[in-house]
Amino acid sequence: MNTDARPMASGTLSQSEIDRLLGGASNLPFAGTSEESPVQMYDFRRPHRVSKERLRTLEAIYERLVKSLESWVIGRVRGQIEMRLQGVEQFSFGEFTLSLPTPCASFICDINDSGGQLGVVDIGEEFAFYLVDRLFGGGGHQVSMSRPLTRVERMALRGLVEKVNSLLAECWSDYITMSLDISSFESFPDILLQSANRDDPVLVANIEVTAGDVNSLMLVCLPFAVLDKFFTNTGSRSFANATGSEHERAVSRALAEHSLRATRVNVAARLPEFRMSLRDLASLSHGGVITTGLPSDSPIRVMVGNQERFVGTAGRVGNKLSIRLEGALAEAGEVRSASPVVPQFDASVIAEAIPSQPISAE
Repeated sequence: MNTDARPMASGTLSQSEIDRLLGGASNLPFAGTSEESPVQMYDFRRPHRVSKERLRTLEAIYERLVKSLESWVIGRVRGQIEMRLQGVEQFSFGEFTLSLPTPCASFICDINDSGGQLGVVDIGEEFAFYLVDRLFGGGGHQVSMSRPLTRVERMALRGLVEKVNSLLAECWSDYITMSLDISSFESFPDILLQSANRDDPVLVANIEVTAGDVNSLMLVCLPFAVLDKFFTNTGSRSFANATGSEHERAVSRALAEHSLRATRVNVAARLPEFRMSLRDLASLSHGGVITTGLPSDSPIRVMVGNQERFVGTAGRVGNKLSIRLEGALAEAGEVRSASPVVPQFDASVIAEAIPSQPISAE
């Protein structure tokens, strides 16, 4: 018998080990871990849904909104205003209301056909008073007023929020059908918090506004419940169309070709250039005949839209004028090649390009 054999380890955990497993002694680090651990806490009640790919798309959407809104505001106040998108972030509605100052300038908007969901557009106190001052004829200097907006001032700013709502619907139209209407105004974040659930996730766009010596922050808040279609979609519409199955791509191509073939374009014929004296030009009258000096088989350029695409010769089909196509034109204006079977075009669509006077080629 080997007397040096080690005693078997006990299968019972100590109380400290149980506390570590259950998180009761989280202040005691596990063996082999450092204080600078890359492990991050994850909240399963409010999962982070804005990935890097989605974030780039969101920034592009709101950059478009910011540029359009900046141009609109400059035209209204006739002053130098700069707007810049600081970022797009995910918060809970409670965290969003805590970030608002007291008093605030928040317009609450009903999102139609969303089951009672609400959006919030906070103009920012400094920017709100700047706009009121400019809209009523002031110089737009920085004014420190820590008070709620009056009813008249709210009505003056209502047009800005309505423009933001229309731009939101336009910028999101590629992904979501959205329509917002102003329902109320709130100056105190604590009361604003009562309009929605504190834990509801929201998407907040931070827009920095610089107008003269006024610096402010404008916030646009939309609930995730309205944007769910955007975040649950596996990719953009163009990417999805390009990466579908073989059958789906064939059907999509057939539909595109059918739409393209059904498109109507303007076709016109242009005679070769020729010169005439001012004396002959001045003597023109209704029913006159212009002598071009061109042979009857002179090439005629056929234009599709605003581009010269074919060259042909004039002729007749029955009692109607027609053009026989002799070949296609290269980009440099040279004829590529003649087609052995050339279609004929009815000259009725070209009649507008030919003067009303009869033309004889001699």
